[in-house]
Amino acid sequence: MRFLITGGAGFIGSAVIRHIIQNTEHEVLNVDKLTYAGNLESLSSISNYSRYQFSQTDICNRAALDQLFTDFQPDAVMHLAAESHVDRSISGPYAFIETNIIGTYQMLEASRAYWLGLNEKKKATFRFHHISTDEVYGDLEGTTDLFTEKTPYSPSSPYSASKASSDHLVRAWNRTYGLPILVTNCSNNYGPYHFPEKLIPLMILNALQGKALPVYGNGQQIRDWLFVEDHARALYTVVTQGQVGETYNIGGHNEKANIDVVLTICSLLEELAPNKPQGIERYRDLITYVKDRPGHDVRYAIDASKIERELGWTPKESFETGLRKTVEWYLNNNEWVEHVQSGEYQSWLNKQYQG
Repeated sequence: MRFLITGGAGFIGSAVIRHIIQNTEHEVLNVDKLTYAGNLESLSSISNYSRYQFSQTDICNRAALDQLFTDFQPDAVMHLAAESHVDRSISGPYAFIETNIIGTYQMLEASRAYWLGLNEKKKATFRFHHISTDEVYGDLEGTTDLFTEKTPYSPSSPYSASKASSDHLVRAWNRTYGLPILVTNCSNNYGPYHFPEKLIPLMILNALQGKALPVYGNGQQIRDWLFVEDHARALYTVVTQGQVGETYNIGGHNEKANIDVVLTICSLLEELAPNKPQGIERYRDLITYVKDRPGHDVRYAIDASKIERELGWTPKESFETGLRKTVEWYLNNNEWVEHVQSGEYQSWLNKQYQG
């Protein structure tokens, strides 16, 4: 098969591409604008494969998208391109409206035009897989409630509202135009190659540098944590085996309060990186409570029983095994971290893809 994957230089997108190239014989076209969080170094392990192509393209550029569809002739689209950082959406929501809503609209229209031109056999097997988040559901009041595929949408931030809007567009293109779509909503991802602005890599890297570990409010906000490589397997399972028109929630079965995540990272670093920055006795002493962010959801938790029941997917990693792998990866990949933090990976990009 040929997969056109948007946002493939991002955290989850790069994991999906590595999974497909390393474990199948399929071809991949990675379409990414390469904004600040897009990093082609995350794909260095597969970049020389003949089955992998990259195009630096803005998904809001319809003419460029049409040309990519014509040239590549995909069998499936996996749409991951999105602005995804809640804090950034609060301070600058426009980019989220543009990429997550307008960009998704352009992808849907380019996909529909391409799909309508296919022969009947290829038209029947084409898929548009939209990758979304559990944040569209808002937060859960009870301690035992779970998000299901039928949970009403109640987004709290500009980010989650923009993703909710894109979800509605995708389902509308199925209902109105018959475009064969699939939607997945996932819980919080973590793992190797995660951009350092997100909670887990930020805590790891700040601790190693002796910087403060900022925790919002009282740190009791609960998230369900999903190892990114488990998520990549799930997404491939859905796009190849899922039922058209269906939604599948993907979770890690790992509910943790933010403060407990930070404390666990500190404990792992005590073991794996005992030589601390000067003046630091314990990593946990770096924890600093800061003012909570506006509209902060209290609890997310995914009911992932549908994807397990219908498609046979379950996560392989527990939070403990996945977090240990993540901390070890950051300890062993200083060069990647330094390039991301310094912007040197942009120079690598220019050298790797001259012109």
